Amino acid sequence: MKEDQGWRTFAWVIAAAALVLTPVGIMIQLGIPAEWQPHILWTPDLGVAATFPVVGAFLVSQRPRLSVAWLMCAGGLLGSVNVFFTALSFSAAAHDDMTTAGVARWFSVASWAAGGLLLAVVLPLTSPTGRLPSPRWRPVVVVAVAATVAEMVLSVLRPDPDPAGYAWPEVIHNPLEVRALAEVYPAAWQVLQYVIMACVVAALASLVVRLRTADPATRRQIAWPLIAFAGYVAFYVMGEPMWAVATAWTAVIPVAVLFSALRYRLYGIDTVISRAFVAAGLIASVSAVYFGVGAVSSFLVSGYHQVGGLAAALFAGAFFQPLRRALQRVVDRTLYGRAGDPALLAERLTEEVRRADPADALVSVVTVVRDGLAVDGVAVEVTDGRPRYVESGDVGPSPRQITLVWHGEPVGRLMIGRPGARRFAAAHDERVITTLLPHVADVAHAVRMAADLQRSRERILAAREEERRRLRRDLHDGLGQTLGAMAMTINMARMSLSRSPSAADGLLGDLRAEMDAVTSDIRDLVYGLRPPALDDLGLAGAVRALAEESLPAGVGGAVESAEEDLENLPAAVEVAVYRIVQEALNNVRRHAHASRVLIAVERTRGELRLRVADDGIGPLTRVRAGVGMSSMRERAAELGGSCVVTGGDTGGTVVEARFPLSV
Repeated sequence: MKEDQGWRTFAWVIAAAALVLTPVGIMIQLGIPAEWQPHILWTPDLGVAATFPVVGAFLVSQRPRLSVAWLMCAGGLLGSVNVFFTALSFSAAAHDDMTTAGVARWFSVASWAAGGLLLAVVLPLTSPTGRLPSPRWRPVVVVAVAATVAEMVLSVLRPDPDPAGYAWPEVIHNPLEVRALAEVYPAAWQVLQYVIMACVVAALASLVVRLRTADPATRRQIAWPLIAFAGYVAFYVMGEPMWAVATAWTAVIPVAVLFSALRYRLYGIDTVISRAFVAAGLIASVSAVYFGVGAVSSFLVSGYHQVGGLAAALFAGAFFQPLRRALQRVVDRTLYGRAGDPALLAERLTEEVRRADPADALVSVVTVVRDGLAVDGVAVEVTDGRPRYVESGDVGPSPRQITLVWHGEPVGRLMIGRPGARRFAAAHDERVITTLLPHVADVAHAVRMAADLQRSRERILAAREEERRRLRRDLHDGLGQTLGAMAMTINMARMSLSRSPSAADGLLGDLRAEMDAVTSDIRDLVYGLRPPALDDLGLAGAVRALAEESLPAGVGGAVESAEEDLENLPAAVEVAVYRIVQEALNNVRRHAHASRVLIAVERTRGELRLRVADDGIGPLTRVRAGVGMSSMRERAAELGGSCVVTGGDTGGTVVEARFPLSV
């Protein structure tokens, strides 16, 4: 809008005027003789003049109709006017122009009083919305305005000499002095100062009241100006000895009001407070430890100050990190309560997971993490054959994604949504994430393992039922029908025996052939249940025989195992080892293009280890594992073991399986 553009221009004109008056006033002041220099060179008005006009003009450019921005512009301009006319007053007095000095002093005091009213009373009363907290605070404004006007009038009518008693070479004459005020002027001035101080404190209290009654988001909006004004009021109440510190602190106030009014990174105030308290606590604690240990060491080892200093430094260094963690935990709990203490959140997460059903563990995880980070939504996705996704709230279209890693293995993703209304500081968020992430990864891995176990059980049941169906089919359709036919052949042979012995002999011959077929079918059926070589040769001999049969010509094979170490193994372990070796050799024959294969079976205390290594082209990492690879892993997992397929150090493929054994 054209009108808003005009206001923006006017605000920058005010800022430019202030930026001209302030350095000119400083230059004039630097040229004043030492005997006429002001008794306090760096007053809060100098800090106000250097920062408030520019920040206020910037805020007006963003929100032209915000009264807080205009208060900052006006107060900053009055501060620069005070700097300029104060320097002009003493410069004129130094050059014996007492009339100009007296008039300049009127402008100096008037701008000082008016600027203080706007920035120390009205600004905190109306921050950050530009309105009073309620009509009940109007009397504070009325009293502050009345006291400020009275202060200006009293200054204009000040009798000579200055009752403050400053030792100037000459009295700066006040042309409008009222001699009758000489008796009451000091007391009246002091009373007005106390009234204005009370109004300043009341204005600060209004921010506290706003803070207590506001919603969580507005509380953080108010926290910025509250901390800034509280620091300034503390220095202001201490009086002139702290004016140099108050001057430096005034640079903080406009920036705090700017962040508050624009709602820009409001939550950074948490980080500022947190780090300030932690740093102060560390400095105090480490200093106490250092000097305490140094004093004790010097006392015990008299004359060896180097020993005392070294001992003090070592003790201080040893206490630093534990102290930092303890202080950070105290500050987090103070600022955010139980919901913001990462250690308590980890305890809550552990307890929630312990009480939850394994299938619902992820629900507990996302709920606790969402509360701990105060975001709109949190989700966990467990990456597996059947990805599982659990969400609490709404993570939005572009959430922050963090990979969940369990012992070096990615097991899923943690997705964090938009900051909520009561979001904590970014530094606090990172502490919470760092603390909770290992617990979330543990739960994701547990859920993944539970899903693997469930799928394995399902496959085992399916395989068992499939095996039963195969046995039924083989027994009924194959062996059953063959035995039925053999029974009919026997009957026919009995009937033909007396009439035609030759025909009976032929039938018995056919019966013999059928019996051989039945024997072969039974052998195949039994071999499918358990390889006979395991019973005939033992595990080591069966593996050697399998290697000789399976490896093609030109591929050398070696089996390393001790016969006595592989005796009295559980039958299920023997079958699993045999089948894994069989599948590994099939893969060597089909894919590896290897020239040599080494098979090692070793029994250690409580464990049986199998290793099949070849010097071929290596595992096909880009190709999805087939049924054979899955069957090897499942056979090991059924017995509580593991099976992994990796590349060898010098090439080729290595299949390693481990099976737990009862000792």
